[in-house]
Amino acid sequence: MTQLIKTDKAYASWIEELSQRYRKSQIKAATHVNSEMLRFYWSLGKDIVTLHAESRWGDKFIASLSADLRLKLSGVKGLSETSIEYAKRFYLLYNKYLTIHPQLVGELQNNAIWRIPWGHHRYIIDKFFNEPEKAMFYVQKTLENGWSRNVLLNFMDTNLYERQGKAVSNFKAALPAPQSDLAQEMTKDPYTFDFLALTEGYREKELKDALEANIRDFLLELGTGFAYMGREYRIVIGQTEKFIDMLFYNLNLRCYVVVEVKTGRFESEYIGQLGTYVSAVNHLLKKDIDNPTLGLLICKSKDNVLAQYALESSSQPIGVSEYELSQLYPVDFRSSLPSIEDIENELK
Repeated sequence: MTQLIKTDKAYASWIEELSQRYRKSQIKAATHVNSEMLRFYWSLGKDIVTLHAESRWGDKFIASLSADLRLKLSGVKGLSETSIEYAKRFYLLYNKYLTIHPQLVGELQNNAIWRIPWGHHRYIIDKFFNEPEKAMFYVQKTLENGWSRNVLLNFMDTNLYERQGKAVSNFKAALPAPQSDLAQEMTKDPYTFDFLALTEGYREKELKDALEANIRDFLLELGTGFAYMGREYRIVIGQTEKFIDMLFYNLNLRCYVVVEVKTGRFESEYIGQLGTYVSAVNHLLKKDIDNPTLGLLICKSKDNVLAQYALESSSQPIGVSEYELSQLYPVDFRSSLPSIEDIENELK
């Protein structure tokens, strides 16, 4: 028993109350483990903040609280000093979000924060403790996409929050609400293809081959709900055979998505080509239950004004984004590798 629990009745009473609260949460946790534990951590963090506990009981208070709770709840995990410190930060972070959006306070019981694992929250707290809007964005994305902790970490490092919904598009003009908003939210600018290993002198075919070989990672970068229909997807328009770079179906938007990839700078004629493919898919593949097909052009760079003007000339819903490759091998990569003879000589 620590000195605090011996000498301060208010503190001792609070420890007893927390212990009872924890045991109740354990009972509920048989069916709602994550949610109930998160609610306990929230209540613990709220108590620490509203009781001004660290000012009231000193700078070693967290250590005393951890020791007393573990003594009272022997064998229980998750009450270390680190966990208690995270509980306080957990409350502070998402309470900031509710302060910014007071209209959501009444919806706290059903909030997404209760529905992702504690380990994910700790990563989000570490990176976005002072940015509640970003934190909640990644909570929502984790829930929507079922991200593992490693996938969450990767997307936090790619600045997804800043890129989401940023493509230049004509969706608002070409689609009814709310589909136009959902389509815009689907886009990113730029797309990051960090999972690709290409030389600096890569050609368009090499890029498309690499995307095809890494289609799982490409789907993750595209976002939630995408089903892969095929690459170089053949369609016959009248007497003419055409091949779409990549064709997807988005289950959330309930529509086909035609993706064209260009390794150079955006050119206005690309909109005409992509618009033709979008129109063809509407005629040849789209069913009555499907929403209008979307087009997505991903190029190495673009002039946003030129892209916007080109989009205004098209009646088909199209978005234009750039892509980034941050892990390029040098041009002379192959020549810098040892030959078979070199390796054999070294082994000898």
